[in-house]
Amino acid sequence: MPDTPAFPPTPSQTVGPFYGYALPFPGGGDVAPAGHPDAVTLHGVVYDGAGAPVPDALLEFWQGGPGTGEPGSMRRSPVNGGFLGRDGVRFTGFGRVATDADGHYALRTLPPRTPAPLPYLSVCVFARGLMHHLYTRAYLADGDDALLGSLEPARRATLVAVREENPARHRAYRFDIRLQGEGETVFLEFH
Repeated sequence: MPDTPAFPPTPSQTVGPFYGYALPFPGGGDVAPAGHPDAVTLHGVVYDGAGAPVPDALLEFWQGGPGTGEPGSMRRSPVNGGFLGRDGVRFTGFGRVATDADGHYALRTLPPRTPAPLPYLSVCVFARGLMHHLYTRAYLADGDDALLGSLEPARRATLVAVREENPARHRAYRFDIRLQGEGETVFLEFH
């Protein structure tokens, strides 16, 4: 058999706007049990490099449980969003939300308790044009933290959600994500 040349690996492909079929599920943004008095809303817009909203991004959120720092669970049905092995009342710590036509998303959860001194949610961003998904954090408070402390103030601000004062609503935080360009969100690299 003649020598066969080695072919390079197939390159990564950009992610297309096809999330609507199987990944989002009903109630994906409802991490807190319904009617929980401590629920908070994290919401915002995903922007592309030109500053335009991204109408077909998908965001995943993970966080530890409130209070004792119990770990969250990812035991949600990928088909209908139901709870696998849970009663639908206890905290799961995992949410998956698609952006709407205006690039907006909303997540209703409980205040996270993490090993770090500041509460944050871990965020994974999938969007068109990305070769690989991006990781970041949404801090619900600013203060002393190893990651935040390592950043200059303008970059640090991209990780801190802004508390909204609206007495008609429960606690809400605004966290916009900029994929690139001016004000680009700080993204984390994991190895």
